[in-house]
Amino acid sequence: MPRDQITSGVTSFIHDLSWGDLSDHAREMAELCVLDLIGVAVGGTGTRLSAIVRDHGVQMFGGSDSFLMFDGRNVSPAGAALAGGMTIDALDAHDGYNPAKGHVGCSVFPAALAMAVALGRTGGQDFLTDIALGYELGSRLALALHGTVSDYHTSGAWGAVACAAVGARQMGLDAEATRHALGIAEYHGPRSQMMRCIDHPTMLKDGSGFGAMAGVSAAFLAKSGFSGAPAITIEGEESAQYWPTLGSDWLITQQYFKPYPVCRWAQAPIEAVLGLKHQHKLSSKMVERIEIRSFHESIRLATNDPKTTEEAQYSTSFPCAVALVRDHVGPEDVTEKAFADPEIQRLSKSLRMVEDDYCNANFPAERFAAATLYLKDGRKLQSDIASPRWTADHPPTAAELRAKFHSYSDATLGQDRADKIEKTLIAFQDGGTLGDLVDLLRPPLVN
Repeated sequence: MPRDQITSGVTSFIHDLSWGDLSDHAREMAELCVLDLIGVAVGGTGTRLSAIVRDHGVQMFGGSDSFLMFDGRNVSPAGAALAGGMTIDALDAHDGYNPAKGHVGCSVFPAALAMAVALGRTGGQDFLTDIALGYELGSRLALALHGTVSDYHTSGAWGAVACAAVGARQMGLDAEATRHALGIAEYHGPRSQMMRCIDHPTMLKDGSGFGAMAGVSAAFLAKSGFSGAPAITIEGEESAQYWPTLGSDWLITQQYFKPYPVCRWAQAPIEAVLGLKHQHKLSSKMVERIEIRSFHESIRLATNDPKTTEEAQYSTSFPCAVALVRDHVGPEDVTEKAFADPEIQRLSKSLRMVEDDYCNANFPAERFAAATLYLKDGRKLQSDIASPRWTADHPPTAAELRAKFHSYSDATLGQDRADKIEKTLIAFQDGGTLGDLVDLLRPPLVN
């Protein structure tokens, strides 16, 4: 397909996509993705990362056009997008797209919300359509970026362009201004190196907040007449292969979800360990040490004695130890309060990571791992190759995702408010308004 046709096709998709164009499955997933992201935002709001970035948003991005979720303070749309993206990213429990090696919704949702509020957009169906648009573009932009450059960039790099596209749609920019918005976002988006954050886990996370901020800023700049170079992830010759299925293959239906609030690369090891524990009816005290075989990138999740929640979330050994001791891994298990448990510490420090050729060959399409438990009685128990739960091929049910939302939200929001958020999003599909959701997202948390 010629590049000019791709450019015009992407632009038309941005502005012409309607609720009626989406498949039934895509409509359902737009609502469930937002619900899941809100639940993760509730959990993330309690972190030190979120507190710092929300204060930063008020101090450096002051304004009254938008607001900070679960905080109540007013900020500019760029500030709301930055703080919202980083708050969701503060708890590594949000959805992702395997081929992209990253996460679309973490940038797109807070940016779309911030701009919609600032622009006075009220339609619930329109908002879910904006979300679906962001996922369709973000998933393909990620493939184009990873397929055409040598480094492994964080999600904010391509998320910025998806956010700018949503902004161009919400603002009704013409084709030329839309092209400039995409180009500005790609140029200024954070092309930060993902593996630096894996090797040195800090509050940097996946760049999603800065990507959201860059995308929002790009859209408003383009609206004011600011110009940008063509976005090569759309218009570049090598990128052409990623765009022909736009509007026919709904990639929002191909996202994965996380049952545990840790890096996706650590989730197959958790499943392998839990599988052996349940199969052999083990207690943690029966285990001398753990060995995990997985792909190279996963092996670099090497922190076994975390001091911060970021280190705990970007670790394989710590959540595997938690799973053996507590039989689950929840938000409370990756906070500093969990680090003092001597049994978890013992098992985490015992874990050895081994690179596996089969797992390497299947990454990133699959995130495989296998576990070996060495028991104190001399036995050695080996798992089969395990996959994370809640993949695109074996997705969670709607009921499972709704239960996850409530497990993250009810204690902090109160069950009544959490129920109202869920019901308001469901009502979006039949004419509910965005203002009803904003009224529930704005007030500070109960705790």
